[in-house]
Amino acid sequence: MMTVEEKPDVTYNDVGGCKEQIEKRMREVVELPMLHPEKYVQLGIDPPEGVLCYGPPGTGKTTLARAVANRTDACFIRLIGSELVQKYVREGLGWFVNCFRWHAKKKLVSCSLMKLMPLAVHALTMALVEIMKFSAQCLNLPDTLDPALLRPGRLGRKVEFGLPNLESRNQIFKIRTRTMNCERDVRFELLARLCPNSTGADIRSVCTEAGMYAIRARRKTVTEKDSLDAVNKVIKGYQKFSATLKHMVYN
Repeated sequence: MMTVEEKPDVTYNDVGGCKEQIEKRMREVVELPMLHPEKYVQLGIDPPEGVLCYGPPGTGKTTLARAVANRTDACFIRLIGSELVQKYVREGLGWFVNCFRWHAKKKLVSCSLMKLMPLAVHALTMALVEIMKFSAQCLNLPDTLDPALLRPGRLGRKVEFGLPNLESRNQIFKIRTRTMNCERDVRFELLARLCPNSTGADIRSVCTEAGMYAIRARRKTVTEKDSLDAVNKVIKGYQKFSATLKHMVYN
């Protein structure tokens, strides 16, 4: 239901395809107020108090939130599942407030809200707004939030995460394979071209499956053919799985 990371091991170098979100958004509205609050004091203005990261699943929202928590030495909390609704109904908003307050004694919190029903999202957001000066939240469906929570002063800043382009997919492939034992002739740009409209999570699955092909062949290195076979299995297979007679959906 809830997982807490006091010090995530993810850095900005582990996040691919989110250059604009990192440099122009998160560092400005999240990192700067937390690490250099004196700059806002000198100008006599209030720093941003909340940012909402939204977009399709697998586009890097949670990974970037963990990287921000690492950079700012903050606590990262991930909340998943409809069980939170039952918890909220039984024990009320006080449970959320006390739980977040306990984890946020020393540092502020970066939070990921995943697969939550609107009631749970509302309860958790209200808890964060009540006890924190700043929170970074990640959500797949921002429309489920109360508009009052999106006003300036709460979650007034919004950062959209879309599908990565060709250059970003190429970068993600390089990031995901830098710890893998791959042959030098693997063409990552070719693999990126073969994965149109794919998310970072899709590419990660491709890299993992390529490693599985090498294991099945009892080899110690991943070849380009392994990667191509993985693309056909993961990407093409997912496209076939997500297609229906009425609506053809290609991701």
